[in-house]
Amino acid sequence: MKSVAQTPSAWQAPCITASIAIIAASIYATLSMLTLIAFGLDKRAAIKNARRTPERTLHQMSWLGGWPGAFVAMELFRHKRRKPAFVRRVYLIAGVHVLAWLGVVAY
Repeated sequence: MKSVAQTPSAWQAPCITASIAIIAASIYATLSMLTLIAFGLDKRAAIKNARRTPERTLHQMSWLGGWPGAFVAMELFRHKRRKPAFVRRVYLIAGVHVLAWLGVVAY
């Protein structure tokens, strides 16, 4: 008996794409919550004059996918909004992520 090459049926490709989208959204949501919490803890430390979270750490969390949480935290806690360099960097990080995803979708 000859083997027939398996080709994906019409429903398999959209199903795989939807699964990847759900996984990506879950990762972004989780990292955003962690980033939001980190910003909140840093704001609390700033108020109490306690040890702060380094800006580099907050940016790294944003790069990993927590940039939506960073935007929410900056507004919610009114934190880091007066530092133009910090805010520009968060916008840059968000822009890179958005452009990357637009490239993935266009591909």
